[in-house]
Amino acid sequence: MSRARLLVAPALGGGLVRELERIGGRPAERAAADAEPGGGPYLYVGAALPDRLRTPDLLWFHSVNAGTDPLLAAGPWPAGALLTRTVGRMGERIAQYVLAWILAECQRVPEFTAQHSRSQWRRLPSELAAGQTALVYGVGRVGGTVAALLRGCGIRTVGVARTARTGPPPPGFDRVIGADEDGEALRDARWVVTALPLTGATAGFFGAERFAALRGASFVNVGRGATVDLAALEAALRGGSVRRAVLDVLLAEPASPGDPVWALPRTVVTSHSAGITADEDVVADFAACWEAVAAGRRPELAVDVERGY
Repeated sequence: MSRARLLVAPALGGGLVRELERIGGRPAERAAADAEPGGGPYLYVGAALPDRLRTPDLLWFHSVNAGTDPLLAAGPWPAGALLTRTVGRMGERIAQYVLAWILAECQRVPEFTAQHSRSQWRRLPSELAAGQTALVYGVGRVGGTVAALLRGCGIRTVGVARTARTGPPPPGFDRVIGADEDGEALRDARWVVTALPLTGATAGFFGAERFAALRGASFVNVGRGATVDLAALEAALRGGSVRRAVLDVLLAEPASPGDPVWALPRTVVTSHSAGITADEDVVADFAACWEAVAAGRRPELAVDVERGY
């Protein structure tokens, strides 16, 4: 690593690149997608890894995004190359996004907004969030931060992990169950929040069976669009097992004006904006990863390229 070149994506801003140079103690080279990487080992920082940089000389790629499924789906990952990602304060941002929509629903914000547009005065009953249950799929850094904020409002939080956990639940959760035992929890949930990554195991994870198990819960997706079968979600919305849906992520983004997703009943689509990554997030996480690599440790933000997260 001491002799590796630092390559950065052309889209990265000048201030961010200077911070990366300071952390790495070497000048950065902007590498266009169609440029040859040149000789010698290198590390690369960007949102995507161009095909020309998928070579045996790649030592480390640091993604400026949290989701790495597009990187892994784009082609074979170079053998032995480290992959790390940026999370930063994304968990906080996503948690506030989720809480905002939950409280807006409890306080009937959509209905009052509609009444205002009609110059209509009519009292509507509100709903207390405290004492109700949120089922949070994904118990990592993002899911745990979401659960902790909801729990602070008195909401009971049940986490859903890939497999069942023994011992005390992770911070933020009242308990954690495995994905293969979520049937009863789905029936009891008032809100279902998914922060799942996209892997072979999670593609189409929310389909007809899980949506049919709900009893009027609202559904919030801040993970990956491909984890949800939209036709099954539409059927559940029209049938009433899903009360409302908030979708920050979709299978195809951006959604065109004619995309059927805009016609889903009682649904709000936002523009993949719940956890936007800021430059300071990239700097902080790259610095933490650099420190770990320099000390011979595996960074906490390293991605298992076989699992996909």
